[in-house]
Amino acid sequence: MVKKVVMIGTFDTKEAEFLYVNNVFESAGVETIMMNTGIYESNEVGDITSEEVAKAGGVDIVDLRNKNDRGTAVTVMMNGASAIIKNLLEEGNISGIFGMGGTAGTTVAAAAMRCAPVGLPKMLVSTVASGNTRPYVGEKDITMMYSVVDIAGVNVLSSQILSNAANAMIGMVSAVKEPEVKEAKPLIAATMFGVTTPCVTKTREILEESGYDVLVFHATGAGGDAMESLIQDGFIKGVVDITTTELADSLIGGVFSSGPGRLESAGANGIPQVVSVGALDMVNFGAPETVPEKFADRTFYQHNPTTTLMRTTVEENSKLGEIIAQKLNKSNSPAVLVFPKGGISLLDKEGQFFEGEEERKALYKAIKDNLSPSITFIEVDEDINDPSVSELLAEELLKLLKRDGENNDSIKRSSIKTT
Repeated sequence: MVKKVVMIGTFDTKEAEFLYVNNVFESAGVETIMMNTGIYESNEVGDITSEEVAKAGGVDIVDLRNKNDRGTAVTVMMNGASAIIKNLLEEGNISGIFGMGGTAGTTVAAAAMRCAPVGLPKMLVSTVASGNTRPYVGEKDITMMYSVVDIAGVNVLSSQILSNAANAMIGMVSAVKEPEVKEAKPLIAATMFGVTTPCVTKTREILEESGYDVLVFHATGAGGDAMESLIQDGFIKGVVDITTTELADSLIGGVFSSGPGRLESAGANGIPQVVSVGALDMVNFGAPETVPEKFADRTFYQHNPTTTLMRTTVEENSKLGEIIAQKLNKSNSPAVLVFPKGGISLLDKEGQFFEGEEERKALYKAIKDNLSPSITFIEVDEDINDPSVSELLAEELLKLLKRDGENNDSIKRSSIKTT
């Protein structure tokens, strides 16, 4: 079966643009499936018509047109396109997904792309790709290209951009050879920030030497959520959640906030986890002028021109400690919390800009007072980036993984005896 690139878009308003891109694909020998997600009458050049997309979304296209509600139309076509992509994936008929549009077209195409697994090429040319792309990308590997001009006509500028996007997709789906597949090893998830890199790097190296592959997630909100999603999907065997900083952004209003399920998936799915308090000394904002006025009297550190860090307070650390304890208390799997009393980031240690003994004490006390006795609590005097802390984190997770493996073997043996 020849796999094809699915092209998703509103052919009622962007037929010429999609036909242009389709010609680029055809000239390279790449076959396509054109899906029309526009609701208004058009030439219906697509292989999958707008009627079919609307029907897959649960609504008749005529009713959708008569309703004349843009918000409803986007939702229906988004659901329909997603359902069709899922079906095509089950049939094994897709080599990639290509889309383009404004806010509505981007919303529909991105939702369909998020149904596809990580690794399947996804290219989305969008008028909103230079802004906050997280609502569209989510936790998937969607490549977004800024259209610079609106997608309204094929001209000397837009043709170059669309051609570049199409050729990028051609390159992804037409690779001469398949990527080399490494020997499959059990996967460990870890979280990292620049200010916890020494700790995570050494921990990763120890776990890799012990026969595991370690997936390191950048704790930018989307990173933590991506990790939680992979845990829920059953890919992860163990978690070393060193950098829980996203909880601070969620509590206080930083730009790296995570979803409500952060620090909950491992416990809910029976996955062993070792947790620490990395980078809870900070909340993240963009350039200095983006920091809300209400924080004007706080302590800031300019990490780089586009990243401003704000020191968390004693009160905020106390609340963060409660949140961490409450989340871990719900765990259905073995869990260990390691608290480095000497500092929780490269900036929070003796002589550094965010050094905060009182803040750490508040965080420590709140965790200690609220943590269930079923959760192992280990305190050390060193700061989080001391090599001995990395060794401890890795050692504790390896012990949990060994115990979990032994328990699984015991359950299997018991099951054999009773059958």
